[in-house]
Amino acid sequence: MKVKELRELPLDELKQKHSDFESKLFQLRMSHSQGQYVNSFNIKRREIAMVKTIINEKLKNQVK
Repeated sequence: MKVKELRELPLDELKQKHSDFESKLFQLRMSHSQGQYVNSFNIKRREIAMVKTIINEKLKNQVK
């Protein structure tokens, strides 16, 4: 997803996306530690960072 699309989403959906990304990343790490070949390009840490940044921006704007 692009940043522009993420900024249009409500806060609840962003939080859900963040938890989905984190759980998927955890599953990929567990599969890798068990020796299974997994395509780790499905999720990138950059996407997680973008979602977290936008969540923080929205929370900061709500306070003001």
